[in-house]
Amino acid sequence: MTSIYEHFTYLDVMRIIHIDDHHEISAIFSDILALKNHDFESTTDGKVGMELVLKNNYELILLDLYMPRYTGFDFLAELKIKKPSEIRKVIIISSYQLDESQTLFLMKLGIDSVHRKPISVQRLLTHIITKPVHGI
Repeated sequence: MTSIYEHFTYLDVMRIIHIDDHHEISAIFSDILALKNHDFESTTDGKVGMELVLKNNYELILLDLYMPRYTGFDFLAELKIKKPSEIRKVIIISSYQLDESQTLFLMKLGIDSVHRKPISVQRLLTHIITKPVHGI
């Protein structure tokens, strides 16, 4: 399986979607990523995020796990069924500490990048660019 990380360099422009119920966080990400010329979209609704991911091609999907009505876990379960090739593009950004079963669930799906909020956008981009091809 090819890692999403092996395809990017600092010069690449990425199409990124951020799915998080806190609009303020997306606004910060949007401002910084726009300065770096990345194409950025966001939604505060997980279901709308799913529709966008199914319709569009993103290089990166930044996902919060704990959202009302349709959680990040719901999003991942549906994505695995409807567009499994996109799972490898997901980076989890959540303020909650995951328990062992949640961590195991994410690992089995192929998610190997989980970050706790708050995270700086620059640190996140540096992680994406410099992450080894072989996973964690």
